[in-house]
Amino acid sequence: MSSANVFHATDKDFDDLVLKSDQPVLVDFWAPWCGPCKMIAPTLDQLADTYQGKAKVVKVDIEANPQVGMRFNVRSIPMLVMFKGGQVASTQMGAPPNVKSVLSQMIDRAVA
Repeated sequence: MSSANVFHATDKDFDDLVLKSDQPVLVDFWAPWCGPCKMIAPTLDQLADTYQGKAKVVKVDIEANPQVGMRFNVRSIPMLVMFKGGQVASTQMGAPPNVKSVLSQMIDRAVA
């Protein structure tokens, strides 16, 4: 079950949810058929709860929303991108073995 604190962006509302956000935003570019994407989903739910009020977690299904994927040159998934002030702050390609630690560090750097 996914966290109520995880947002789902589309081609239409990506800019409003992510680029215009007053908080840093961790975006998970994923697809329903992607195994590693499914593996990291519970960690993203935990991070969304942990950082509620400080940072947002937003998921973008690149199959349903191809324009956003093309805009940010998503070539392999999962691709996790930290946005701060509408700009890319950091990127993580693939699901690292220590995913929670890696993503927490990305968020911590953006929140600091």
